[in-house]
Amino acid sequence: MTQQVVRSAEPGAAVGTAPTNKTTALFVVALGSILTPLSGTAVNMALPKLGADLKLDAVLLSWVATIYLVTIAVFLIPLGRVADIYGRKKAFTAGIVICSLSSLLAGLSTSGGMLILFRAMQGLGGGLFIGSGFAILTSVFPVNERGKALGIVTAATYIGLTMGPPVAGLLTERFGWRSVFLMNVPIALTAVVMVLWKLKGEWADARGEKLDLGGSAAYGLGVLILMYGMSLLPKAGGAWFIAAGILSLVGFMWWETKAKSVVLDVRLFRGNKLLLFSNLAALINYSASFVVIFLLGLYLQYIKGLNPEEAGLVMIVQPACMMAISPLAGPLSDRIEPRVVATAGMGLATIGIVMLIFVGPETGMTTIFALQAILGIGFGLFSSPNTNAVMSSVEKKAYGVASSILSTMRVVGQMTSMGIAAVLFSVYMGRVEITPEVYPQFLAAFKMTFIVSSSLCVVGIFTSLARGNRPDHI
Repeated sequence: MTQQVVRSAEPGAAVGTAPTNKTTALFVVALGSILTPLSGTAVNMALPKLGADLKLDAVLLSWVATIYLVTIAVFLIPLGRVADIYGRKKAFTAGIVICSLSSLLAGLSTSGGMLILFRAMQGLGGGLFIGSGFAILTSVFPVNERGKALGIVTAATYIGLTMGPPVAGLLTERFGWRSVFLMNVPIALTAVVMVLWKLKGEWADARGEKLDLGGSAAYGLGVLILMYGMSLLPKAGGAWFIAAGILSLVGFMWWETKAKSVVLDVRLFRGNKLLLFSNLAALINYSASFVVIFLLGLYLQYIKGLNPEEAGLVMIVQPACMMAISPLAGPLSDRIEPRVVATAGMGLATIGIVMLIFVGPETGMTTIFALQAILGIGFGLFSSPNTNAVMSSVEKKAYGVASSILSTMRVVGQMTSMGIAAVLFSVYMGRVEITPEVYPQFLAAFKMTFIVSSSLCVVGIFTSLARGNRPDHI
């Protein structure tokens, strides 16, 4: 079959509309979407063994897990702009190659410093292909098919979340912690081969424009300070770093209103309620929901007495439901306003989180399964329609930046969610080991965390509703 590429009227842009190009784009972006959560969650299962092998203290061990998210957050928006200027296909390919190489080097690391460095490289690669992946899909698929494609890719993300813990646990037990990093290599190389072999055309709708290096550095520094502060919570110093990070980002936004060549065009948000409130809804959603898996994992092991393998199997329910619903929610948002579908999902997730407040030692496993299903369906209904709304709110030249902003909201929301839990656990329990003597305090912190999360979800419902409808001309 001869590949056809239809070139748009805009300089430097190419839009592949032939079926082969659509299928290839969907396949490689889905692989990247599996790789991201796999790289982020699987390593948690290997931490005890790699910590013992490399003789890492608790602080260094925590940085092995968090440096990946921090690096992604720091580089996402600048690299999204790079993709818009120099080509989204080039950026995606470079990101996957960097991720493959850094995964190999991480698996061969002989010290904690080496491992943290290569985890940071993984985050850099992730920033490149995450920021350009959704932008490629939005470039290739017309608006009436976009939701379906985004739904499939969102489902791929949940496949990564579902597979991560059990696969990593099995690999760590059978082949050692290094195999958890090495498993990324064949996935990444498959994506590279498919991009170079089958994906035709390039998408660089901002070609010829300049990259704001000063603004990029200011943005990266502000995010780094902010996320470092979140990692310090609940220590008092964390609050100071968070405040400094917020001030730095406010300064960055002011700079962007004055600069001739910008990394983030703040004018995108002016009068664009769809972009602004869709991103706020994503930030609130992840701030409220990311902690659920963490807390339920502790509850099942400490309060219900399950071993890690049993707890992991119980907790597959939520991501499995998300994986099943996302491919349906995406096309639904092509026919119905994304605002309606996403808000319904946020409402359902709110119900699930409110019900978690009442979970206690006597709660039956049937109830736990049911609550996870409610949450999974709610989050599945929210994610792909919300992404559809964001990508439909901007012009082609800003697809990379819009995708990167949304992904940044996800990462910052995840860190915020864990920060809230850390503060509340410190208030209710202090820095003590979780033993039967402190189970009542653990449950009190558990309940209060979900009270805060459900309150955030209520705000998220109104934020999602306030976004308005998708414009007809996109």
